[in-house]
Amino acid sequence: MTATGVGASVVRRGLREKLTGEADYTADLRLPGTLYGCILRSPHPHAEVLSVDCSKAEALTGVRAVLTPFDAPPGRVAEDMPVLDTRVRFVGDEVLAIAADDRDTALRALELVKVDYRVLPFILDPEEALKPGCTEIHPGGNLATGQVLSLERGNVDAGFAQADFVLEDECRTPTHSAAPMEPRAALAYWEGDFLTVWKSSRGVHVDRAALAAALEMPESKIRIVGPYLGGGFGNKDESRLGALTALLARRTNRPVRIEYSREDEFVAGRVRHSARIKTRLGLTNDGSITAIDTTALLDTGAYLASGPGVARRTGQAALYLYHCANVRYRATLAYTNRPVAGSYRALGAPQGHFALETLIDRAAETIGMDPLEFRLKNRVRPEGQPGKRVTPVGQIIDSQPVEGGVPFSSNGLEECLRSGSAAFGWETPARPSPDPAKTRGRGMSMMIYRGGPGFDSSAAVRIDREGRISVVTGLMDVGEGATTVLAQMAADVLGAEYAEIDVLSADTESTPLAPITAGSAATFSTGTAVVRAAGQLRQRLLELAAPGLEAPVERLELGGGYVRVRDDPARRIGLSQLTGRMEGEFLEEKATLSPGSPDFIVNSFGAHFVEVEVDTETGRVRVLDYVAAHDSGRIINPKTALGQVEGGISQMLGLALSEELITDGPTGVTLNASYLEHKSPTIQDYPRIRTLFANVVDPVGPFGAKALGEVPCAGVAAAVANAVFDATGLRFRDLPITPDRVLAALADRETNYPTGCQRSL
Repeated sequence: MTATGVGASVVRRGLREKLTGEADYTADLRLPGTLYGCILRSPHPHAEVLSVDCSKAEALTGVRAVLTPFDAPPGRVAEDMPVLDTRVRFVGDEVLAIAADDRDTALRALELVKVDYRVLPFILDPEEALKPGCTEIHPGGNLATGQVLSLERGNVDAGFAQADFVLEDECRTPTHSAAPMEPRAALAYWEGDFLTVWKSSRGVHVDRAALAAALEMPESKIRIVGPYLGGGFGNKDESRLGALTALLARRTNRPVRIEYSREDEFVAGRVRHSARIKTRLGLTNDGSITAIDTTALLDTGAYLASGPGVARRTGQAALYLYHCANVRYRATLAYTNRPVAGSYRALGAPQGHFALETLIDRAAETIGMDPLEFRLKNRVRPEGQPGKRVTPVGQIIDSQPVEGGVPFSSNGLEECLRSGSAAFGWETPARPSPDPAKTRGRGMSMMIYRGGPGFDSSAAVRIDREGRISVVTGLMDVGEGATTVLAQMAADVLGAEYAEIDVLSADTESTPLAPITAGSAATFSTGTAVVRAAGQLRQRLLELAAPGLEAPVERLELGGGYVRVRDDPARRIGLSQLTGRMEGEFLEEKATLSPGSPDFIVNSFGAHFVEVEVDTETGRVRVLDYVAAHDSGRIINPKTALGQVEGGISQMLGLALSEELITDGPTGVTLNASYLEHKSPTIQDYPRIRTLFANVVDPVGPFGAKALGEVPCAGVAAAVANAVFDATGLRFRDLPITPDRVLAALADRETNYPTGCQRSL
């Protein structure tokens, strides 16, 4: 390992540029003659656009183009989303777009447009949306994907028949925004029939494919570049932004930039799916789980976006976190006339873990067992779940499995539970508050998450004639530090220093095909490709040096800027001297792979412990202490990893305690589309967070690493809710746990005390 390779807390790439203001985000980019685009958004939750009168807007000095649903091309941004549509489906849906010399002129032009709407019935409740005869938001009905997701292992009915107790609960989690500091933006420019787009992105190659479909043109004619990103959180992009910007640029033959306003980002960005989750748990007197049956209803809003992936991941905790032979998960995804739900950090995992882990605490209480002891007894073990393997031998195992009979590549869940509880002092009760109006309590949760295998990944590693090494990847660094850890991996393989590694990324013109940065797959999937490509390059360098050093490749080693003979280190050649002998300008090795394992499930794990203080006079819940223990395999960059854990916890404290995007029932209007009213936590709301990493090296992951970026988000809300119960005796099944809800529950303890527990027959 080099001094700045794997395991070192090197300074992340781009940090200096971001701190000094030198970093160019998409909204900072300008080309000569750039026009400013603005979008007219629907004032109605559901309506048909009958006509558009743009005459006054087009006559306004400085207006250069207007794009309406009546003259937009017929391509589709997604299966259920045309470039523009004569049907609008939520308040904030795109109606038309205008490009003008400056933003003020574009905004003024929007005011001059007259749109004739035929207002249609709208529906905001997913249960109502699925009833027969309800207004169809999309042709074919409001059941998104047209079917219910149903997954099962074993025999759930038989499992409940074996139970001494059957517990039931229904939990609700809200819609809320990722609230990134940077609103999404795009800048488009045409040179003849070739299009270049700079945009907020989490996957430039995926964006290129989507844009090519929308504009009905070859991908080879499109270049997508991802500049610095002001926080991705899985939230960018899944919208019409790139297509609208490109079409305005084509019509004007000028560069066009569109940047969302803060309100646009809240309303027309992508939000977390609200969920209603019902869970039944079969339990024996000795605390064994005999069956888990979970049904989830998720609101995908006006368009599908990443809804199917969210629905699937919502159920993974119920399917696999606890050792249980009999599990069933069913998920229904419904269209409503609400803002579009899409990708948001950890997808559906926070919703699913909240429902399961609060019920698990009830289960422990029911049989008089400590919550930690209960989880230690029932956690999924390294050997995996009972049952038979169904994946064909030799085929890569799904990192979100249902089947049994397959072991984990590594499983540090027990270590997380034991080390986390010890650091937290779980055996010691919370100290009473000096204020008699405040009461304190402690809670915990544990979590499981896919370990990093994702879509096919590619990378190239090259060295030029001067000995400079470059990692070339189409991956987008969405703020988590992916390009930093990839450079560390390459440095380690090639015996170089981190500072000697350049990274070329997020540009479809110069980088190999790459998936979106999602599912915590960057370090594992693209990292594996980088390690393989770097290893191949290392071999070629050794082969190049062997004749001059008069030694076989097996006796050579690479490091410190030299290739040397291992048992005679005085015989060496400098890397720059060696590469100067190359025939071409550089040596390059590429690797493309399908990440994962045909023999193991690759998952990450964690356990969280939290202490809260509840003010019984104001209803405020304050988090006092937080310990997070995680198994993400070998940690490539400790400081960056620490930031991922602390960031994920801090972000999900908003889901637990304060954040909810509120839609007005009578009008369908979003009522709190701002930082002032959306109530995201501030630095004053964040507790001390202590982070521990399990001593685990995964045999499948690159350098032993597994996923980390999204894992900490999964268990936060459940741990907080369980701590609030410990403090107050009240179980909260609806998030967020706001002061008004706490006060209402305190005023009526009896109706909030757990119900639904019955002895099975």
